[in-house]
Amino acid sequence: MSTDEWKKRVEAEWSLQGAPLPDSLDWKSIYEAKPLGRNLLKNPAPLGMSKDTPPPEPEYHDMPMRGPPRYQLDGDFTGWTTSVEILPYDTSGIPQGAVICELPRLSWFSMEQVVDLKAEGLWEELLDTFQPEIVIQDCYEESQVHQSIYQLHVKLLGADKSTVISEHSVNPTEDLSTYSHTWKEVSHVFCNYGPGVRYVHFVHRLKNSFMRELYPTKFTGSSVIVRPVTTSS
Repeated sequence: MSTDEWKKRVEAEWSLQGAPLPDSLDWKSIYEAKPLGRNLLKNPAPLGMSKDTPPPEPEYHDMPMRGPPRYQLDGDFTGWTTSVEILPYDTSGIPQGAVICELPRLSWFSMEQVVDLKAEGLWEELLDTFQPEIVIQDCYEESQVHQSIYQLHVKLLGADKSTVISEHSVNPTEDLSTYSHTWKEVSHVFCNYGPGVRYVHFVHRLKNSFMRELYPTKFTGSSVIVRPVTTSS
């Protein structure tokens, strides 16, 4: 199949009529990379869970687990950069003079990835002129560890990886008076973001609690998907 035939195949199958399709690009390689419509994040579910199945109920052991504190979930975090921030003890609700035997220790567990859009098969003219939608999705468990258990910050970056062209943050407050123990879905669509986008920086943080054993907040279904559509405004 010729380069022109590969280009026409890309245009037809991905509904890119009207989008810039330069003759200089390797359309066979772009077609095989399938950059549009697939999840560009690596290892989107490192805990091995699916949003189609309810999160498992927390395990409470008859005998407390012994050993040093654990502030990170067990999982395969290949593809992610992870870090832990241990938070100071919260004594705000304890009456003065009360005897404290033990307090839970809270920590943020952060995971981040940087998606190189050109390396994934997208091309500059498409990103700068057509500006397809960049869809962010994520799911976190209603763990009730704390009122604030989840944060998301996504930035669209320029070629220098430091220029922020657009960004979106999520920092919900949980209602601890109800408990449904379900996945909560977070989503955002970047559109009309302007020229120059080359990278997507995806960061989310989950809060864990440790008191003799780990009580984590789980997550799954993280995704960055470029859709072959635009949104006019």
